[in-house]
Amino acid sequence: MNKKYLLLLAGVLYMAATSSCSGSKNQSKDAPIVETVQVVVPAFNADSAYQYVKGQVDFGPRVPNTTAHQQCGDYLAAELERHGAVVTNQFADLQAYTGTILKSRNIIGSFQPENKKRVALFAHWDSRPWADHDPDKANHYTPILGANDGASGVGVLLEMARLFGEQEPNIGVDIIFLDSEDYGTHVNDESAGEESWCLGSQYWARNPHVQGYNPRYGILLDMVGGHQPTFYREYFSEKNARSVNRKVWDMAKKLGYGSFFVDERGGAATDDHIFIYDIAGIPTIDIIPHDPTGRYSFDANWHTIKDDMDNINPATLGAVGTVVTNVIYNEK
Repeated sequence: MNKKYLLLLAGVLYMAATSSCSGSKNQSKDAPIVETVQVVVPAFNADSAYQYVKGQVDFGPRVPNTTAHQQCGDYLAAELERHGAVVTNQFADLQAYTGTILKSRNIIGSFQPENKKRVALFAHWDSRPWADHDPDKANHYTPILGANDGASGVGVLLEMARLFGEQEPNIGVDIIFLDSEDYGTHVNDESAGEESWCLGSQYWARNPHVQGYNPRYGILLDMVGGHQPTFYREYFSEKNARSVNRKVWDMAKKLGYGSFFVDERGGAATDDHIFIYDIAGIPTIDIIPHDPTGRYSFDANWHTIKDDMDNINPATLGAVGTVVTNVIYNEK
């Protein structure tokens, strides 16, 4: 967007204001012209985001070292490229706490890579290898589809990528799909610590796709497609990136999404944003559901075989996508 500002020195304004008889005409003629720049934010399409979620789920569970994982990774990279992003594939062999070597792939889509003013948007794209919170213990070693836990955040960001391709924001944006987030310790084996989770973000934070990468901030989306979730200001987000939280929750209130974005502190989540901040120093928030009264803090179908497309509500995708889109397009 072209922006023009005509700036007049105070002395010129003073002379115009104090000129004689024809001063009123001259003042009108010579008055500074101020162009009001209105930010035009493209409309986020919830139905499109829903189809992007379905597109991932249709591959099946996206567990590292599987054919579905490889095929879905190719699909995500191709979609980012189709929307005009410069795509970087970051392949790495990462060791799970079980000793398994995970053939992992972080996928980065950079819009306006030459722009030094940048924001990073994150989501993990792998799905959990075990439904270890399923009520039926027979399913505790069954891979999940991860419609909400993984695919929902990616679906929202793919729809945003489509918008970036059609209308550039004022800043550069990196959409970063992180791998091997959900291969953390099984509920029946609590021997491993927090570092067993979020392997892709730990690798990326130590090996960013651009040397010296330094965005203004990051926003992580995780489980943002469920039915009637509430997003509180997560503990570590508030601790490490309070101003970013404020920016997002204020925007949600302004747009009328206060029922989704509850302006109160919530619980703590072990998620990618912790490692992105602790290792790379990038202040990053986590938009993740919190249910103070539920059995689990997250989605009721979290890490169960019911985390399928029936678990996805387009209205939720639309609320989160609209808020984050407006935040990005209002950056200067």
